[in-house]
Amino acid sequence: MTVTPQKTYTRADLLHQLAQLRAPRDRIVLMHSSLRLIGSIEGGAEALLDVLIDYFAANGGLFCIPTHTWANISHPERITLDVTDPHTCLGALSDLAVADSRGIRSQNPTHSMVVFGDRERAEAFIRDETNVPSGTAPNSCYGKLYEQGGYVLLAGVSHNKNTYLHCVDELLGATNRLTEEPRPVTVRTATGEILHRHIRSHYTDYTKDISQRFPKYETAFRYHGAITDGFIGNAPTQLCDARRMYDTVKLIRQRCDTDPLSDERAMPPKWYC
Repeated sequence: MTVTPQKTYTRADLLHQLAQLRAPRDRIVLMHSSLRLIGSIEGGAEALLDVLIDYFAANGGLFCIPTHTWANISHPERITLDVTDPHTCLGALSDLAVADSRGIRSQNPTHSMVVFGDRERAEAFIRDETNVPSGTAPNSCYGKLYEQGGYVLLAGVSHNKNTYLHCVDELLGATNRLTEEPRPVTVRTATGEILHRHIRSHYTDYTKDISQRFPKYETAFRYHGAITDGFIGNAPTQLCDARRMYDTVKLIRQRCDTDPLSDERAMPPKWYC
């Protein structure tokens, strides 16, 4: 059997794919990705990150890579967020972003991100993240993604990785999404200072991980034009409009007399058409 060799994508290939996505270069874009599905890139993950930063920050935009450390909250002996530690709980591209001096990292104890682009705008975007009441609170970077008309880029992953949808639930006042009592967390700053805070974690009493049901929204998002499809490398990619996703979930909640994620059944069209 003849095996077709995998294509290695060049910088020019990637820039062409981003242009075909009609991806904005002057907005805020938060990317969740699978390097494995993106495939072979000439120059490796470092070259991929270079292209993404150069593209999305070209006209004053901000490019964001999640660098979550929520896994540490289950280990009280650990610092929840240590900004001097390059390791995250999300994989190679996130770890690479932490170590890249071009970016600036938020101090969200559980759901930090590295932001690339105009330094002044980036600093304003991540300001006061240490004091958020939950990892995806409306006053966090995730809420600002909605306020400032940003986008979520899903490269090789589905909406179960779309952390922004936790924020949508909070913006809409959804119940049964957070722990009743806040949990203690710690942040070690770049100067070595240890900050002690409390934060509510994501929690739903009828499923272990509510984000595994977020893909139920995809058909509705497509119906309302919230998704543009394309590719980054080999990875099927969705460019998702943050405000349109919010509006779609809001409509579903207005038409549904129960929690739309209370079970795994597909959403009926009457909820969103």
